[in-house]
Amino acid sequence: MDVFTNLLHGFASALTPQYLLLAALGVTLGTAIGVLPGIGPALTVALLLPLTYNFDPTGALIMFAGIYYGGMYGGSTTSILLNTPGESASVATTFEGFAMAKSGRGGAALATSAIGSFVAGTISTLLLTFVAPIIAKIALLFQPADYFSLTVLAFMSVTALVGKSFLRGMTSLFIGLFIGLIGIDVLTGQPRLTFGMPELLDGIDVVVVAVGLFAVGEALYVASQIRNTKDEILPVKKGIWMTKEEWKRSWPAWLRGTLIGFPFGALPAGGAEIPTFLSYTTEKRLSKNKEEWGHGAIEGVAGPEAANNAAFSGVLVPLLTLGLPTSATAAILLVAFQIYNLQPGPLLFQKSPDLVWALIASLYIGNVMLLILNLPLIRIWIKILEIPRTLLYAGILVFGTLGVYSMSNSFVDVMIMYAIGVLGFFMRRYGFPVGPTILGVILLPMAEAQFRRALSISQGDLSVFVTRPLSLGLLLMAVGAVLLPYVPVLIARLRRKPVESRRIVFGDGQED
Repeated sequence: MDVFTNLLHGFASALTPQYLLLAALGVTLGTAIGVLPGIGPALTVALLLPLTYNFDPTGALIMFAGIYYGGMYGGSTTSILLNTPGESASVATTFEGFAMAKSGRGGAALATSAIGSFVAGTISTLLLTFVAPIIAKIALLFQPADYFSLTVLAFMSVTALVGKSFLRGMTSLFIGLFIGLIGIDVLTGQPRLTFGMPELLDGIDVVVVAVGLFAVGEALYVASQIRNTKDEILPVKKGIWMTKEEWKRSWPAWLRGTLIGFPFGALPAGGAEIPTFLSYTTEKRLSKNKEEWGHGAIEGVAGPEAANNAAFSGVLVPLLTLGLPTSATAAILLVAFQIYNLQPGPLLFQKSPDLVWALIASLYIGNVMLLILNLPLIRIWIKILEIPRTLLYAGILVFGTLGVYSMSNSFVDVMIMYAIGVLGFFMRRYGFPVGPTILGVILLPMAEAQFRRALSISQGDLSVFVTRPLSLGLLLMAVGAVLLPYVPVLIARLRRKPVESRRIVFGDGQED
């Protein structure tokens, strides 16, 4: 009954005019941003962070959650009509969605995407409501050694499963750890990696890093590619609705996508990329209309989009209960919590229950708002695609510069932001994922503090990390996350037939 009571209190807060307005602003802005290719919710939240320092924490986080939710919804529009995913989680939607648009069924594809997102969002938010408090209670049992092992699991899982190369992922992670080490060591008071610059004694603000990597780096990368890309928007020829047969084929895919997306989002190696592709593969295998796949099977849109939105609620589980971000946007949301001196984790449910439950209640409200926004206003979202890219990304650079400068009126922060932006550009250019970098910057203080605390308690005995069952289990999971990408390769090699031995005859007639 405590869950229901807390949720009702959350709705009482979330339904106030102020928070309703911020939720509406968040989902509208998130949808509009999600429609634009290459601009995801992580970039948007990073840009808005400097401007919300004086906001009420609950209102700001409700708005940011709405932006995240809206971005998940809006990403399907470009995937279907432009064959260009708004972000990586919408890639699987392009396979069948664009084919449906080419055959004149773009309206049905957009409808199944919007309704599936609503169904998945509602069910996964219900799961979040009941699962998160349980995990928060379990997390109260964690000791410093367990928390350090948990951060190692987060580092390894995100690094191993994001991007195409583990080496590049590790390189990205160590860049983030290097940036996180800059400043004064809180234990010894000695400056670290400041290079004699007094401006670096306080370290580099995470907001500066986030805006540099996601806004400046993305803008520079898109500017470098703009002459090589030519987009053609397919028109929506028919009404934005589905036939009775399409409804019949969509609803099982929505439910399966939800059940796949939520648990994957809640894993330390979570995010929405893996469950969307898994949902696509599942629907293709279960489909009775296999001849349609590749030519516009509606299940190939319904399943991945449901998995995409269900993963968002799943991502909030480790973020709120353990303080662990499992996606780039979740990492930026963690920064938002820290701005308001809030540390997500098991104590958040005890120290700030009003904020947590108002945030969860706002997800239900935002989900309804998004359904109302997406279906009737889809033609308006399509018009957003016509904004010239040059003006759009120039505006992002100006907005990011003003936002970072307004935080501390420091020209040095702006220069650091652009230096990190150039670094982010080269990382994008050569295929280095930026997610591990921002994760390293954010989680390094926690990892370092818990590591030192564990050693202090154990009087310097490193075995404390493997003698505690929970810590050992988390470290083994970290090893498993590193090895997981190589499992399919190993299985494929084992399934190959042994190569038949061949007799080689040399010129002297001898065989080998």
